[in-house]
Amino acid sequence: MVGASEALLFHSDEGERVAKRHRSATLLDLDILDCPVCCEALATPIFQCDNGHLACSSCCPKLRNKCPSCAFPVGHNRCRAMESILESTLVPCPNEMFGCTKTCFYGKESAHEKECIFSQCSCPSLNCDYTGSYKDLYAHYELTHSKYSWSIKCGIPYTAVMFISNKILIKRVHESKLLFAVQCFRKPCGVYVTVSCIAPSAPEVGQFSYRLSYTKDGQTVIYESPEVKKVRKVSFETPQENFMLIPHNLLFRSGFLLIELCIVDKLNQE
Repeated sequence: MVGASEALLFHSDEGERVAKRHRSATLLDLDILDCPVCCEALATPIFQCDNGHLACSSCCPKLRNKCPSCAFPVGHNRCRAMESILESTLVPCPNEMFGCTKTCFYGKESAHEKECIFSQCSCPSLNCDYTGSYKDLYAHYELTHSKYSWSIKCGIPYTAVMFISNKILIKRVHESKLLFAVQCFRKPCGVYVTVSCIAPSAPEVGQFSYRLSYTKDGQTVIYESPEVKKVRKVSFETPQENFMLIPHNLLFRSGFLLIELCIVDKLNQE
């Protein structure tokens, strides 16, 4: 450790002034805070064997509570010293280079990054590797790919027209500077349709719900979701939840979909 510093702090304890020494230091190698077994950041509770070898709580059961270094039992004795170090170590946000000035506890960076307004989002267009903040991504998409999408307004139903084979349709909400991805997945039971917002889960982005409606031959399928899932990168893996299912018997042979879509801004409903 280098760059150690000290400060003498005072606080009141039943009317008396009590001095408490506050010290800080710089850790040269953050790798010592990683689990030597899985190489991921250690998280409390942290365990040690009788020889002092460490293992995180998730690794101990996988090791059948046997230390991989010396075969001594591990998973019963806590390493309180390392836990104290871990809970006192602050690191910059991974998006520091993009303007974020916040710090977070070591090992908790990913949790903060999900909600960081500076988190980088990926362009949903094929063969485009652009990444940027959600607002910069909106500007990029509007400038570069706008001929493939149309702008919509929250609270107003619109007809989304797409072929199942295209798999994705992008809608732009100009007021919020947000991109919404309408995706479809052909499966043996029918077609799954889902909507996501390309942005981090930051409170500043807002909260949205959506409604999907599909009609053919007088039969209508309606799906309402209380929340639009926020993603920083569009995934083409089949969703396990929050989707509308259109049965095969209601599909057009051409593979054409006409879906009524309405996205609602939950914080600014008129």
